[in-house]
This record gives sequence, C-alpha cells and structure tokens, in this order.
Amino acid sequence: MKYNFDKIYNRKNTGSLKWDMMENIFGKDDLIPLWVADMDFPVAEPIKKAIKKRADHPFYGYTQAKESLIEAVCHRLKNKFNWKINPNWIVFTPGVIPAINLAIRSLTSPGDRIILQEPCYHQFFPAIKNSGCQVVNNQLKLSDGRYKIDFHGLESLFHPELGHSPYYKPIKAMIFCNPHNPIGRVWDREEITQVGEIALENNLTVISDEIHGELLFNGNKHVSFATISPEFESNSITCISPSKTFNLPGLNISTTIIPNNKLRNEFIATQIGLSSPNLFAYTALEAAFRDGDEWLEEVLKYLHGNLKLLNEYIDKIDGVNIIKPDGTYLIWLDFRDLNMDGKTLKSFLENEAGIALEEGSLFGESGNGFMRMNIAVPRPLLEIALKNIGNALKE
Repeated sequence: MKYNFDKIYNRKNTGSLKWDMMENIFGKDDLIPLWVADMDFPVAEPIKKAIKKRADHPFYGYTQAKESLIEAVCHRLKNKFNWKINPNWIVFTPGVIPAINLAIRSLTSPGDRIILQEPCYHQFFPAIKNSGCQVVNNQLKLSDGRYKIDFHGLESLFHPELGHSPYYKPIKAMIFCNPHNPIGRVWDREEITQVGEIALENNLTVISDEIHGELLFNGNKHVSFATISPEFESNSITCISPSKTFNLPGLNISTTIIPNNKLRNEFIATQIGLSSPNLFAYTALEAAFRDGDEWLEEVLKYLHGNLKLLNEYIDKIDGVNIIKPDGTYLIWLDFRDLNMDGKTLKSFLENEAGIALEEGSLFGESGNGFMRMNIAVPRPLLEIALKNIGNALKE
C-alpha cells in the first residue's frame, strides 16, 4: 500500500475537535476518541499538493468555483452513480448540514413538518426545529439485526383513516439519509423507489443526504435517489460532499444538486447572506474528485480490515452486538443486553474502558442502549480500544 494507515499521529493541540475537545465534552482528555465522524488518516497526497500550490499564489481574494471544478463534479456523479447532471443544477455550500438547513427553510413555513427516520443523524433535529418546523418520526424497524423502513407507517402519516389527524400543519419534506447514519444501511433500489413514490403521491420533497455514498462494504452499490426516474430527480435536493469520503470536514464544502428550477431558485434565494466555501475548499474538492481514488481504494480496504477486526472481537464479548453495516465507517453497536441506561453505559465505557463513543440517544429515543463507534482509526489504536471493552466487561 502507498499509504500507511497504521501510523498513529499526534493530533492534540492542533485545534482538532475530535482530540482537543474531549475534556470539554467527555470530562477527560485521555480517552481513545472513536466518536465524531473524522478519520485519523492523513489526506491524499494529491489534495495536499493542490492546496499547497494554491497557497503559494499570493492572492486570497473573493473566489468562486472554476469551470474545471464543475466539470469534476459532473464527471464524478456520472462515473460513480451513473447520474448525468446539468452543470446549472449545482449549488456549492459550506457543508451538508448547512445545505439541509437551507433546503428546509426554502421549502417550509414555521409550523410545517419534516419527516425523519430514527435513529438518525443528530444534527437533523436542530436543522428542523431551528427552522420553526416540527419533527415527524417514521421510526425504522429493527428485525434480526437489520433495520428496515416502515412503509406502512410512512404512508399512514398522510391518511386520516390510518390514524393521522388532519389538523396538523402539512408535511413538506423528508430527510432521506443513504447510506444511513448511524445504522450503516445502504437502501436498495426497491426501497428507494417506494420512498420516492410515497413522496410524489403526497407532494413531499425529498432532501437526500448522500454524504457517505462512496464508503461502502461487501460489494454494496449506492443508488442515488434522483437517478430512479426523472420525476424523482425533479422532486429532490441531493447533498454530497468530499468531507467524509476524503476526510476533509475542516474545509467546509459540499455540493447540492437541485434539478428543479423552482426549488433551486428558492434555495439560492435563501442562501443569500451565507458565506460560500473558501478557495482552499474548492481546491481540495476538485483534487479529491479528480485524483483521490487511489487513496480512497486503500482506505476502503483498510476500513474493511478494521471492520473484520471489530467483528472478531465483538463476537467474543457477551452483551454487545454489531448492527452489520453496508457502508460508512460509523458502526452502530447494540449494548442493550447489558441492561444499562444510556448515561450509565456512556460512563462505563469512558471510565472503565477508556473510550469515547457517541451515545445512542443522541440519534433519537430508539437509540437508547446503542452507541456509535468510528472505526476510521489506525488498527493498533482500534485493537487497544476493543481489548479495553472486553476487559472492562469481564471485570
């Protein structure tokens, strides 16, 4: 391998949220941080070279996306997801969560409702509530260690005869996360189609968060929501970013694809006053999409090895189960057999095992008894963390 992902770098005192904020967030700074979605792998060399080259230019003025960057985005979507887009559909934003906030505000009025499928990424909740809207939960169903979409529950939200009160404010949109954070499901074409048809029948715009779409295991394929049909394409706002795929979250950039002219114009109007990505973010995005695949292929192989190691250790530990992921490097661990409440479990893992994970209840009430683990770390560090969990439970 060209890259050595086994190497453990010292990231303390670099302004790293993952490492330098542990004291503030967890009350201790000596934990193994397996929490926030930030890889402990150095970025691809072509990205570093591109940023250094741009930094050598003596002007850092106002910037915009170059034609070559727009071409790189179009090429990647066609090459990776067989989605041929019009360059005019692209809107650059400083991150997927800012894009989702903008999408909600452009689609809704205060009091309107937005559908989530819990357990789901915890930043979706404030995106809805801070826009003056209400969360509607169509909870995912866990059966035999695998999550599924509750399609009957989803349809019942729109039909009074199935138990829904007609006096609520309208449901305007659904945040559809694929691959799903935190459970790691990659929804298949049939599941996506069912969601999209329900959305069309009920005038529901789909905000599709596809930030993890290139981080897949075991031959799984990502199907972008908008590629199912022209009708789905026109009824969608798709959010992608290199931040998870290429470990660039500190550069704050995402690409929002909005084929529908009306939706796109309303989105852009809502965006006025929000800063655009900076010039280094644009540079990194283009370098990642053009020249980052060698690094990405090595990362995916390494993550597969980390997942294998995780499975081997967890299989030997009573009381802990893995929700087998189709994709992402975020693993949903089931600790419910330990019969600990969330706070006790969190305290146990921090104080007895010396690791920092994200508490399942952050992702919705159905996350109680679960924890989210980031396995995008050097394998020697992951092995220490897993040994710590096993030893703590034995004691």
